[in-house]
Amino acid sequence: MNNPTDIVRAPHKPLTDYYADEHQRQGFVRDIFDRTAPDYDRIENLLAFGSGPWYRHQALLRAGLQPGMRVLDVGIGTGLTARAAVEIVRDGALLTGVDPSPGMMANAELPAGVTLVEGRAESIPLPDASFDFLSMGYALRHVADLAAACAEFHRVLKPGGKLCLLEITRPASNTGRLLMKGYMRGVVPMLAGLIGKRKETAQLWRYYWDTIEHCASPASIVATLEAAGFTDARCHVETRALSVLGEFQATKPR
Repeated sequence: MNNPTDIVRAPHKPLTDYYADEHQRQGFVRDIFDRTAPDYDRIENLLAFGSGPWYRHQALLRAGLQPGMRVLDVGIGTGLTARAAVEIVRDGALLTGVDPSPGMMANAELPAGVTLVEGRAESIPLPDASFDFLSMGYALRHVADLAAACAEFHRVLKPGGKLCLLEITRPASNTGRLLMKGYMRGVVPMLAGLIGKRKETAQLWRYYWDTIEHCASPASIVATLEAAGFTDARCHVETRALSVLGEFQATKPR
């Protein structure tokens, strides 16, 4: 049985350099993603050294995504994970994306047939047991209540449905953390300021690192998935040297 203290509500403490308190966090997050949406894909490609599409495709396969599955992509943003999912399921009409940011969805480059719905992970405006697979690409740190979100993930999945939450985790070593912090909070925001079209883009990527640095542990996130009713919950780490690319996988029991 999970210890109640292991269950995650807010994925990280309030980051008061960006907003005054947790009450203001939701508005800040929506606003900064709306404003920086035109720059997001370009900077993400820089951050991942161009390897993002290949990695997302492989991660979804590892989590059990197969052709013909009906997919819900939560936090679809500009469609980075959704595009990888459609390559696998082979039909855009099989994918629905949910996001609280109209600006991000307006800048999404998506295959024909994809359905977009404005909504939050903690209150998904879709019916029970509607999807075979649920994905979330690097948005876990931006939800207000992870326990509520996991309960919603469980609700909208069919029995036997699979889940894959892609996330960046803190490197295990002090050296790895310093290197990643210097790159993600220093180098990437500097380059974003040079090549981005929006002045807020550099701030977004500094905020991005700060949410990673203060995020709940992978073990607590796994515990939160289990408390929501998922089985086989685990965190697969692909880049073992720096331990940064985490894939939270789980199954809704039949």
